[in-house]
Amino acid sequence: MRLVFKTEEETQDFAYWLAEKLQPNDVLTLEGQLGVGKTAFTKGLAKGLGIKRNISSPTFTIVKEYRGRLPLYHMDVYRLENAMEDIGFDDYFFGDGVTVIEWASFIEDFLPEERLDIKMYYTEHENQREIILTPFGEHFEQVVKAWR
Repeated sequence: MRLVFKTEEETQDFAYWLAEKLQPNDVLTLEGQLGVGKTAFTKGLAKGLGIKRNISSPTFTIVKEYRGRLPLYHMDVYRLENAMEDIGFDDYFFGDGVTVIEWASFIEDFLPEERLDIKMYYTEHENQREIILTPFGEHFEQVVKAWR
């Protein structure tokens, strides 16, 4: 599914909506260039999960954990680009929360089969973003259909 949002607020509103459909063990992957809005998307998701803390990119810590309706595990695995080491991903992917992974292509071999891949792109219009959703598994197929 292809979505286009004209503002950061629209992107965050979509992420808020999505958060209301999420359940334990859900994994979302985020791909896109620097500054395209991956962390902004995650802020909207966190708000939808009832998380009050400020969300920032976990670039230097790899994983940040937040508590809300469901725990949110926010990963930035960019620094793991050439590392084929499992740092306990399954504890997050199959735990009691929602996992959001920025730069997930760097750990593709460790990703669960059921997930929602989200790719974000700049468009020719300032502040506008294109988002491509690719659902894997029945649950995420239903979530994507619900947006339509």
